[in-house]
Amino acid sequence: MSTAAAPVRQLDATTVAELREAAQKILDEFGTSATSPELMERVARTAGQLGDTLKHQCRPVDTADGLFVLRGLPVDDEAVGPTPSGWADAGDSGAVYDIALLLLATVMGRPIAWEGQQDGRFVHNIVPAPGHETQQTGASSTVLLSPHTEDAFHPGRAHLLMLACMRNRDDIATTAASVRRIRLADGDVDLLTRPVLPILPDDAYAEAQGFAEQPPPPVPALYAAEDGMTLRFDPAYTPLDDADADYRAAYGRLSDELGRVSVPVSLSPGEILVVDNDLVVHGRVPFRARYDGTDRWLKRASVRVPGRRTRPAAEAGEHGYGQAALEAHTGPTPATRTGGALS
Repeated sequence: MSTAAAPVRQLDATTVAELREAAQKILDEFGTSATSPELMERVARTAGQLGDTLKHQCRPVDTADGLFVLRGLPVDDEAVGPTPSGWADAGDSGAVYDIALLLLATVMGRPIAWEGQQDGRFVHNIVPAPGHETQQTGASSTVLLSPHTEDAFHPGRAHLLMLACMRNRDDIATTAASVRRIRLADGDVDLLTRPVLPILPDDAYAEAQGFAEQPPPPVPALYAAEDGMTLRFDPAYTPLDDADADYRAAYGRLSDELGRVSVPVSLSPGEILVVDNDLVVHGRVPFRARYDGTDRWLKRASVRVPGRRTRPAAEAGEHGYGQAALEAHTGPTPATRTGGALS
């Protein structure tokens, strides 16, 4: 699936100008896209004043594909500067796009960040980094980034994932597969809706404390929500060897089905892929980074949708491996600091 085949929502020129002007005004006022309570409060207030056309284009995912591409926001390749050599070196590179992405995320729900990832920033820079080529993180390049639920280990993970393209000269595809497109036998569904194995934190987190004192909680890979099946899936960080043969076989068939329905989505600069994190696993095809300032560069935002019922109630009791989720407008809450689900 190229972006031409993916569900596309086109922003008109008037809407794009409204979004760009709002983002630039906030950047001019604060001088940085590094988030603070004051900046996030201003983003929330401004997002509430954006027009109905933009809000309509930011409506929930409404197809079984579980995703859409928001198109129309231009990117000046020269103005954004070279692709950073790693997230820690990105600073305010492309800062106005950080704020535009935060505005869009706030229209869709509540942006979240993580204390243990990219210094707690609400917008992440996803770029290849030297020394990380073979890791199962966004900084990798030469390996297939396995299809996964974003932050699957945590009960406070995002409902929506936003990937905004700054640069993609090599047409490197993000892969996406919707659980609503797969076919599984009833017996496999029965096995996979049982909480059998935990999902461990990935290598992108600076520290993952909490499971040394408490056992990792087993979680179901599938969940029958009110409107259909959802999933929580990250095979690279799931200790499958700890399960019995029947469960491993069912999990393998789920993985195979996700592979069968997987589609490549190649983003162009200015396009934003919005993925329903409860329906779709995403990954990335391998590529060889040049580290010359022209490599693929995405910006990522994570969004929670208050009141959404797409996950088992038992998740609220998970410890979250000590990772604190930060929610825009309120900062860390007691629940997120102890690893519980965000409300």
